Amino acid sequence: MRYRFLLLILPVIFAFSLKKELKQYKINGFAQGTDYAIMYYATDSLATKAGIDSLLNEIDLSMSLYKKGSLINQFNDAEKEIKTDRFINDVLKRSFEINHDTKGIFDITVAPLVQAWGFGPKETKNEPDPAVIKSILACVGMKSLKLKNGLLSKLKPCIQIDLNGIAQGYSVDLIAVYLEQKGIKQYVAELGGEIRISGPKPNGETMKIGIEGPDKDGTPVIRHIAAINSGAITTSGNYRKFHQSGKKKFLT
Repeated sequence: MRYRFLLLILPVIFAFSLKKELKQYKINGFAQGTDYAIMYYATDSLATKAGIDSLLNEIDLSMSLYKKGSLINQFNDAEKEIKTDRFINDVLKRSFEINHDTKGIFDITVAPLVQAWGFGPKETKNEPDPAVIKSILACVGMKSLKLKNGLLSKLKPCIQIDLNGIAQGYSVDLIAVYLEQKGIKQYVAELGGEIRISGPKPNGETMKIGIEGPDKDGTPVIRHIAAINSGAITTSGNYRKFHQSGKKKFLT
């Protein structure tokens, strides 16, 4: 009877020995005018920097203001319309929904204003003149923007768009899809302060996100820690990105 029992438990022990240990992998890079960081647990390096960079380059070619010849820059330079791709089309649809839900507070046609205040791809250090701001405001408003059947058109030639308020969150969602398609179930993906999390860690611990902020002397320190196992969080702030004009400091 004793030998029969040993024969029964040996296959179970053998099965557990075949289970590979999950290892931690990290990928870092640069995209969309900022940096990204990915950490995941897997039995092998299933997701690669080349794969992530390829995905983000596709998105940049669609929606990055920092990429010459990108689809968004083509639209901003155009007088009437362009044909969209799947990336910019998805983001535009959601942008129109948010614009409606916020009663116009969220508006992607603020690109000329963003640039005028020094937060666009072109360096600007001077505070814009009130008359310049007034003239720019005539070119702001999503009512002058139309999306239909894959065509994005402008009712005024001066209309330009900036998708930075939504594109990075969308990009992180696509990174999460990429990781999950690779069979990765435990990860943290961050791009420009936009984060997607799926946990817990292999040892059962909750995923933790350190949120940076300036101390009383302005030195960056970790001021808060968010513990979350599933979902998304935005940690980007404006204390590092600001426009200085004389003694005035303008935040994004």
